[in-house]
Amino acid sequence: MIELNLVDGDAGEPGWQERALCAQTDPEAFFPEKGGSTREAKKVCLTCEVRDECLEYALMNDERFGIWGGLSERERRKLKKRAVV
Repeated sequence: MIELNLVDGDAGEPGWQERALCAQTDPEAFFPEKGGSTREAKKVCLTCEVRDECLEYALMNDERFGIWGGLSERERRKLKKRAVV
């Protein structure tokens, strides 16, 4: 089991995962079946205050499944490719 750090630094404030809008919605929307719609998850991400932190986490940890920071795995892969070139 992967344990996420839910506290930012030493401030004792909630970590970005606790502030994420996806934590308050149906998690299945963020991990659709192959070929399933990502529209609802991406709509939630659009207004999320921690979208950048979420995307950074996914890129740094090579998350291969789900919607992270408003991007699908395929979109994150393309983003990484562009950053390397």
